[in-house]
Parts: sequence; structure tokens; C-alpha cells
Amino acid sequence: MRKTVSFQVSEVSKFKNALLEWARQFDEVVWMDSNAHADTYGSFDALLAVDGLTSIITDCENAFENLREYQSETRDWLFGYLSYDLKNDVEALQSNNFDGLHFPDLFFFQPKKIIRITGNSAEFIYLNMVDDEIESDFEFISSGNFPREGNNSVTQDVRIKLRIFKDEYFRRIDRMLHHIHRGDIYEANFCQEFYAESTRIDPLQTYRKLNTISKAPFATFLKLNDKYLLSASPERYLKKVGNKVISRPIKGTAKRASKPNDDKSLIEDLKNDVKERAENIMIVDLVRNDLSKSAVKGSVTVEELCEVYTFEQVHQMISTITSEVPEGKNPVELIRETFPMGSMTGAPKVSAMKIIETLESSKRGLYSGAVGYFTPDNDFDFNVVIRSILYNATEKYVSYAVGGAITAKAIPEKEYEECLLKAKAMREVLEGGAQIPKKKFQIPSVI
Repeated sequence: MRKTVSFQVSEVSKFKNALLEWARQFDEVVWMDSNAHADTYGSFDALLAVDGLTSIITDCENAFENLREYQSETRDWLFGYLSYDLKNDVEALQSNNFDGLHFPDLFFFQPKKIIRITGNSAEFIYLNMVDDEIESDFEFISSGNFPREGNNSVTQDVRIKLRIFKDEYFRRIDRMLHHIHRGDIYEANFCQEFYAESTRIDPLQTYRKLNTISKAPFATFLKLNDKYLLSASPERYLKKVGNKVISRPIKGTAKRASKPNDDKSLIEDLKNDVKERAENIMIVDLVRNDLSKSAVKGSVTVEELCEVYTFEQVHQMISTITSEVPEGKNPVELIRETFPMGSMTGAPKVSAMKIIETLESSKRGLYSGAVGYFTPDNDFDFNVVIRSILYNATEKYVSYAVGGAITAKAIPEKEYEECLLKAKAMREVLEGGAQIPKKKFQIPSVI
């Protein structure tokens, strides 16, 4: 069904940039870049899928069943996304908040062309119907001699607005805390939207700027016709390799410092922060419960608990939970049983999602959903869509959202500051302040 040809690439960074320019021509694009992060469960350095032969685009009604049928019938590589609002297909929930982006709830496509980069090797994995284009595509991409889209129509002065203002944010956090103190929930992720209207951006250049200052391990550029995701996600939602399933939720954030000693102090403060550890452990318990729905008895394991990882913009507290699933377990059903991810909902999950819907002002859509792929062997890998810019070119609407976990010990002022910290990179990029950082020191990626 597919032909694979490998080529050696001398300048990987240059080749990756050329790949993205080449991909502009297609209506369906998914690009994923690990940005050279060390990952025990990593499968590639970068992965590109373009040009759908078949696809599925649907709203939330019966979405997982439709995806299960599509994935079972194609038995091929599938790339795409799951929006947060597929929660309505999993539970008796609704999404009635304002939506300025109008992304479909679910989108997957079977790409004619896949290019996987590992080290200095570029594998071209093409459907047989286009495998005669492998050599010419490689030569064309390597040459870099193809038309590049201009950005003359880009809005020079992007005006970012807040969907809710600071005082209203505090009022809604107080209402969330009321639910927590009353015992309705233990924790919930509360998000707010920042947006710009009547705005045109160059999606690829915006993604490049965001990736330059973030260098996230699950960076993604996604295009569906006129809709774009530009993501600097640091978080893996769920991966399946053979019979093993891996989830790596993030809960706990600290800013970076310019001086090495100060930065190390911030790491230690995060590691020992009682509130941040409590948030993380609550979500670990939720993920353990989700994985246990399909796991072989006794196989759910916490491999890492509250480890602190360092990224370009922030330090993050991450845990790793794994399980073994029975042979033949349907991959789509496995995702359905764990969706949406605990780090973006709360505990108990259903109660948290109900309360989130009443307090947030925007439909989350693809934000806090997941982008990834299925393999022909029923494996999969999905990120969590956070630290991301969403863009509807037809509507001229740009959006990014940020959130944080609210627990009984939450201080609204500090939660608001954390949101602004998470939003910093997206705002800098959109307002034109993104510069390639000058690195004066290097800190290991995990402490």
C-alpha cells in the first residue's frame, strides 16, 4: 500500500524549513516537531503528513464511533485532531459558549505523502498511487527553489483583546472555589481566551516564530483548508506502542530566570511546592483511573511522579503513567475511555467539565484537545493542544487560550499571573516581539 524510500540529509534544519514551505500548497497538513528533546518514548525527530486521499470531518455526535469505523476500514496512517468538545460524545454534556473559530469537532485524513525525519535520515512514506513522485519531491524540497507565499496582507498591528477582564476572572475563580469548598469537585482547569478580530497573519511564519522561542517537544503546525493550529505544546496526552500505553500529564508551572542560580532556585521551589504537587497528584490519580478502564489488571504504573522539566519559557511539573492493554484493544476506544485528558478537565472529571462550561466564556474547540496520528499497526501518539495559536483565515479571527488548575488552596491573583506567564510567548509572537533568544547558559532538561 505504501512505498518507503530513505534519503540522507546533510542540513536537517534547512531541510525542515524547506519541507514546511513545500507543505503550504496542500489543503491538509500536519507537522510535528520534537525540537530535539530527549524522549524515552519518542518515535521521530519530525513528522509531516500532507494531501489527504480520504478524510473524516464531523461534529461531536457519534464522533468516536465514526472515527473507529474510519480507522478500522483504512488500516493506514491517519493524522488529525480531537477537539475538547468531543466530551459531549463521551458524556451527556453540552458546549454553548461563544465560538469565533468554527473548527470542526473532529478531523482526520489519510495522507498520500508522509515524511519522517530521524537524525539525518528522511523517510518518504508514500501511497503506491504517488510513489513515482518520491525522487522528484525529495530533489525539489532539497533545492528550496519553489514559490514562497508573501505576507503583504498580514496585519501589522495585531490588537489582542481579553474575552473576560481581570476583575471578572477573579469573580469566576471565586465561584469555582465555592464549588470546591462545597465538595462538588476537588480540582478544575479554568481557561480564558485572548483573541484578535479582523486580523490576518502568515500562519507558517507565526508558527516558526512561536517555535523559535518555545522549542517545545510536541510542537505542531496543522492546516485544514482555511483553519490553522500553531502549537508549542510541551505535553503528551496519550501514546500507544504495542500493548503499552503512556500518559504524561502536566500540572505545575514556574517562570524561568535569566541567571542560572536563580533558575535552579525556581526549580527547587516548584519541586517542593505543596499546592503544585497536590494538583499534579490529583491528576495522576485521575489518569490512573482512566487507564485502568482498559488496562490488564495490576499493570497501571506511575513511572515518574512530579518530576520538573525545563523548557525555554517555563519549568513544568510532569508525571508519567503507563499501563498494558489486552491484545486487540481498539485504539479509538482506548482514546474515548480517557478523553478529554485529566490535566485539562479536573476531578471528578464529569463534574468538573459541567462547572467549567458554566464559568468559561468561550468554546474551547481544538484548544485543550489533541493532535496526533494512528499507525497501520493500531499504535497512536497525541499531544495536548496548549500554548497554541488558532487561526481562521476566512473569518480573520485569531485566538489563544490559557488556563490553570484551581484547587482549594488557589490564590486568584497568583492563578492570573500564571495565565499571563503561559500566554507570554503567544502574545509576543502575535504582537511582533518574538526574537530568537540568545542562550547564555544551558540547564539540563530534567532535574
